[in-house]
Amino acid sequence: MLFTNSEKIIENGKTSELKKIRKDVLEIFSAAIDAVDPYDSVKSKFIDGKILVNGKKFDLSNFGNIYLISFGKASIGMSKAVCDSIKISKGVIITNEPQGKLNNKNVSIFYGGHPIPNENGMKGTENAVELVKKCNEKDLLIVLISGGGSALFAKPKVSLDDLQRTTDLLLKSGANINEINTIRKHLSFVKGGQLLKSVKCKVISLIISDVINDPLEFIASGPTCPDSTTYRDAKNILEKYNLYSKIPNSVITIIEDGISGKIPETPKKDNPIFKNVDNFIVANNQIACKAAYNKAEKLGYRSLILTTSLKGEARDIGQYLVEKAINHLTEDKKIAFISGGETTVTIKGNGHGGRNQEMVLSAINLLNNEKVVFSSLATDGVDGKSNAAGAIADAFSYTKAKNKNLDIQNFLDENNSYEFFKKMDDLLITGPTGTNVMDIQILIKYY
Repeated sequence: MLFTNSEKIIENGKTSELKKIRKDVLEIFSAAIDAVDPYDSVKSKFIDGKILVNGKKFDLSNFGNIYLISFGKASIGMSKAVCDSIKISKGVIITNEPQGKLNNKNVSIFYGGHPIPNENGMKGTENAVELVKKCNEKDLLIVLISGGGSALFAKPKVSLDDLQRTTDLLLKSGANINEINTIRKHLSFVKGGQLLKSVKCKVISLIISDVINDPLEFIASGPTCPDSTTYRDAKNILEKYNLYSKIPNSVITIIEDGISGKIPETPKKDNPIFKNVDNFIVANNQIACKAAYNKAEKLGYRSLILTTSLKGEARDIGQYLVEKAINHLTEDKKIAFISGGETTVTIKGNGHGGRNQEMVLSAINLLNNEKVVFSSLATDGVDGKSNAAGAIADAFSYTKAKNKNLDIQNFLDENNSYEFFKKMDDLLITGPTGTNVMDIQILIKYY
């Protein structure tokens, strides 16, 4: 099974019924992750020397050299699929997974930092940019993009230290991913379509989406598509979260120079650099949630997908979802509510955890004595600053916490959901899954 601590999670169910439900939750999550496997999602698009995707066909025999650049949490699996399908003249991969390996002498792998960029990620990006410059008009450049690419694919206009400080402030501010990536695009030489400034050949980008509704320009900060945002937008976001007086002076200089026109804007949709580029989504949250739905139905649950565009403050959304399940009237004996998306956490305490764990923690009071099991999972296997993917709770979690003298509100105030669920033995542990399509929530209501 996907979960390394599955036996403990199941055993923590107080009744045989809850043990069964907890086991089912883990199986539903596992089916969802399998459906967005990066290798399979890409490999299925390569058939008989052609790329077939979304009704388009590209005959690879029409090109000279085929080059590959790949970045993001799913980059190893995606790259393996390409290398197993066709001959790559040269490639560069930037990943955050130290166990990730690829046996291809033509492909170099760099291990960058996530969610904070590091020097090795910058070195990998520089190598990727140099590779892009080598492509001529008869070649093909395949770009594999997945969540985490914004941090891993880094060629900043400011120093690494200043980029790291700015990124850290943004991640703690409560800003959503679109807002964060708007800033990132305007501090970069490669994001927001700028990678294509030196491309002379045909470009095909295959993308695993980790952003709500799959907007190409915000997935990994859109290195191969037009950017609709501006330097003015970047400044407005920083001011919205009271960060403009906290960010490094070099960042302010870049943004102000961009607003005044001293440096060029990111390329927009009418720019000719995009005329020879095709971008395709090959996996996303909708696919994962649909797989969860199908698995739940197979296990005997009446199933509903509530949404695949969940957003907002994690603790508010957690309570909203549980209340929705509690108040749902149905004649079904057991029902599975499935949702997906990506919430945010405004950091005010000094604890450890992530949005999925905080979401579940926020609703434990509501779950008390209710026949509802609530769980939330980060599909990449890494929820915030922790080694957990998420957490699970049920009708007995409140009493169990009280018996352990755990003050739920204090853990919430400190953003310390990880330590809470660690003491409860209700963390979901998978390790890095190699994919990333945001988060999935499963609520089981039973009678």
